[in-house]
Amino acid sequence: MRIPKERLTVTVDPHLLEAGNEAVLAGRAESLSAWVNLALAERAGKERRLRALADAVASYEAQFGLMTPEELTAQARADRASARVVRGPRSGAPKTRRRRGVA
Repeated sequence: MRIPKERLTVTVDPHLLEAGNEAVLAGRAESLSAWVNLALAERAGKERRLRALADAVASYEAQFGLMTPEELTAQARADRASARVVRGPRSGAPKTRRRRGVA
């Protein structure tokens, strides 16, 4: 069952309108309405995730106490050290160039 859509009148920045129209012309969106609908859905999802994260942090801190700046710095360092690089070499790693057609 399809959920009925509602008509909405909004004011947007010209560059955003241009981006939406370009997406439609390039075939990346069915219509400007579909492009705007997707943007609103993505924003709603982002806000839900941020609220869930804030709730998780609040719950953790209620149980274990406030996170200190030192703990956050140590965790950020550990996260960077264990991260997988998926684009390009790690910083500080020697850069190598591959020629086309050479494996």
